[in-house]
Amino acid sequence: MRVGVDLMSVDELDRLRARRWFDGYAFAPAELAAAEGLSEGRGREFLAGRFAAKEAVLKVFRMGLFQGVAPREIVVARASSGAPEVTLHGAARTAADAVGVRHVDVSITHKGDLVVAVAAAWS
Repeated sequence: MRVGVDLMSVDELDRLRARRWFDGYAFAPAELAAAEGLSEGRGREFLAGRFAAKEAVLKVFRMGLFQGVAPREIVVARASSGAPEVTLHGAARTAADAVGVRHVDVSITHKGDLVVAVAAAWS
């Protein structure tokens, strides 16, 4: 079993999103569309949670940003139960296979301006 954790503030994500290239690098189109359907504050919180989850998943792979996996290749959708559900594509799937990861679950929590995500993975 592997575990990764990430903490970020919603304001930190706002600073990252101010870079024109960031949204296309970090988020899958479906994640951006889901955020657009929410109120502004909830959309910011939603994307911050998704980004923290992606960073936690990268830590499971023993990788960081800009080390070969674009975060948009780690898609964090909502399962029918409402829980976040991870799907890996492209280089993210290759990175998972390289370390023997077959399945990844994430948990995301918000409190005030802070977001914490935990990723647990196993073969």
